[in-house]
Amino acid sequence: MADKTSFTKEEWVLLLESPMIAGMAVTAADPSGLWGLLKESFAGGTALSQAISGIDTNPLVKAVVTDFSNSEGRSAARDGLKTKFAASQLSDPKLKAIDALRQVSALLDAKAPDDAAAFKAWLRQISQSTAEAASEGGGLFGIGGVQVSDAEKATLTEISTALGS
Repeated sequence: MADKTSFTKEEWVLLLESPMIAGMAVTAADPSGLWGLLKESFAGGTALSQAISGIDTNPLVKAVVTDFSNSEGRSAARDGLKTKFAASQLSDPKLKAIDALRQVSALLDAKAPDDAAAFKAWLRQISQSTAEAASEGGGLFGIGGVQVSDAEKATLTEISTALGS
């Protein structure tokens, strides 16, 4: 089983960032306004809460979530994301997020092969939950919209490909 000591500081920060990146990719694919953004952000937070309290949560996932739950871990993830996305153009965040997920996948395969499948499945679940959190299109509050837009569906496919599934 891999844990924090299995990774360099930079690699661990990438793992800390990965749940947020998985959600960001979907949000960037089809921004759904302030209300939708809040719902999609909440979906990512819910995934973190469920992982920390889940009795069958993969140990590496639990280690990442536990580290993220302290201020040092959150600061490291936030600072890493700022660095990655600071100079992004409007269309870049999704592409950068997908590329970062490819890096996470390669890192997990190389350094945590026993945990890789479960960790990647968790990231896919975060992406799916984010996509389903807010209706896209439609009128006020998404009424008349679709649960998951075509752009989000395409991004979910890209995420699955980036994660090697």
